Amino acid sequence: MLKSALRSRWATLAVLALMIAIVPLIAPSAFYLRVAALVWIFALAALGLTILMGYAGQVSLGHAGFLGIGAYGVAIGPTHLGLSPLLSLILAAALSGVIAYVVGRPILRLKGYYLAIATLGFGLILALIFQSESAVTGGPDGMAVARLTVFGWRIAGAMQWYWVSAGVLLLGAWIALNIADSPSGRALRALHDSEVAAAGAGVDVAAKKLAAFVAAAIYAAIAGGLLACMNGLITPDAASFMHSVEFVAMVIIGGLGSVLGAVVGAAFLIVLPQALTSLQEYEQAVLGLLIMVFMIALPMGIVPSLRNWLTERLA
Repeated sequence: MLKSALRSRWATLAVLALMIAIVPLIAPSAFYLRVAALVWIFALAALGLTILMGYAGQVSLGHAGFLGIGAYGVAIGPTHLGLSPLLSLILAAALSGVIAYVVGRPILRLKGYYLAIATLGFGLILALIFQSESAVTGGPDGMAVARLTVFGWRIAGAMQWYWVSAGVLLLGAWIALNIADSPSGRALRALHDSEVAAAGAGVDVAAKKLAAFVAAAIYAAIAGGLLACMNGLITPDAASFMHSVEFVAMVIIGGLGSVLGAVVGAAFLIVLPQALTSLQEYEQAVLGLLIMVFMIALPMGIVPSLRNWLTERLA
């Protein structure tokens, strides 16, 4: 019963809400609140990969491309089309879902390494478009992004962005947890274990994989739109291959298939480099070493490993 309670969606949301409530109490300045807001935004994008990789077992190395669609959507909408940033964000998320549906139908027929390479190619194409179409995207220099306004409230400042990003993350986590506990979520986990067995049990494998891919794309696009609005600027680097790798690393380090794991993984890869800046040229080497140590010591990921340790001690 204890193990079931620890894994319940309400316990997960309660822990996440507690984390969100504590950070402003211990943050010494607005800079740390901005870093925390970055963690929540990147965690939202990682939640999309949790659905795709953790639930459905499908690898994507082009996730940052969908983040770029959302980010450039909120930049292009007001600049070239005269739309509000909020409407642009909604339309960008919808467009990302449509593109994922169209592209995902042929790509998701592939498996394993072939699927990973196909998603990598798709992400590289998007990054190239963002960089080369300077008349629309601003090219390598990027674009300025209008400040997000919601029902007359102009969101500005680290504290406001902290709570906005935290609220969207909580909503995204609630949706992801509900997906996991739904019949569709159980079908995704079935095809994660074995697509052949899932098909034999009556699961529409192609449809479920495509639905997970679309959901992941929408999560990434919303995160990208929030990131662009908070920074006030977007460049092609947001859709780079390395950011896609970082998202995969966040999900795996935190714990594959764990909602809290996506948040912890995002915090690990965003906060830790900030803490290691004093090491200067050794920063990347130490960061890589710490990632190796964590994966060797906690092969299931940080959150599942800690949860198993806790249940064993309290059982």
